[in-house]
Amino acid sequence: MEMGVHEFLVLLQLLLFHLGIQVCGSPQSPFCESHILERYIFEAKEAQNATVACMEDCNLGENITVPDTRVNFHIWKNMEVRQKAGEVWQGLTLLSEAVLKGQTLLANSSQTPVALKLFMDKAVSSLRSLRFLLRGLGAQEGAVFVPDTPTAVPFRTFTVGTMDKLFRIYSNFLRGKLKLFLREACQREKR
Repeated sequence: MEMGVHEFLVLLQLLLFHLGIQVCGSPQSPFCESHILERYIFEAKEAQNATVACMEDCNLGENITVPDTRVNFHIWKNMEVRQKAGEVWQGLTLLSEAVLKGQTLLANSSQTPVALKLFMDKAVSSLRSLRFLLRGLGAQEGAVFVPDTPTAVPFRTFTVGTMDKLFRIYSNFLRGKLKLFLREACQREKR
């Protein structure tokens, strides 16, 4: 996939921001550029589609814990910003651990096609970048799970044993909770 000028400038802004260099002329944080998240979502969906048809080659050999990606919109709407940040940060952290474990399991398997290993490698890199993106919006600092608050919902997980299920969770998480959180965080930043 070819990177356009706009995407290159946004990535350059992210790099400069990460290095502590102020970027002038940008009215909004580079972390709020919708093209960035949409690119990650596209790549996750591409990996999901590539693994749907595989059978034995996609077996991870053991179950891996992943976050539940379902969103109860009524509960989400009533959650405090810190709770949303906490849920998204926990989910992204668990998903990152799951993908890293999947990558290790696949690296030890001689049966896994190279193309599938490449999708896993790309997912590991993307999840690192997404964690950086969340940190840039202050999500890590605000990421606190407060179980005693009235709107608290227990952090739900389940297990998967195949690459297609792992990539489905990955894709759903990006399109669901992460996208919701980023949209709200960027709207708050505009104010």
